[in-house]
Amino acid sequence: MTIAKQLKIKDFPFIINDKDGKEIYWENSTDYWVKREYDANGNQIYYENSTGLWVKSEYDANGNRIYWEDSAGVIVDNRPKQVEMTLQQIADKMGIKVEQLRIKD
Repeated sequence: MTIAKQLKIKDFPFIINDKDGKEIYWENSTDYWVKREYDANGNQIYYENSTGLWVKSEYDANGNRIYWEDSAGVIVDNRPKQVEMTLQQIADKMGIKVEQLRIKD
């Protein structure tokens, strides 16, 4: 049951905005609805509708979308790749002793 039906709303479209005025829910009289979520910078990070479509997104500090995933299985990942390892972990992966590691500039 949709939110509007639960609340016995008769006036459409039915819209809910967050405290910042961003639309987080929209519904029409045919029970079609859309949900949205936003990050602290106002970027839409989640979208879902009543047909089952959903999209998740991530943004960098400059507002550029760096990750996208949807309900069809499409994934676009442009997030910076960062690997953190201890010297011991690197040595173990290479099959050598830590003392044999040298870091070049």
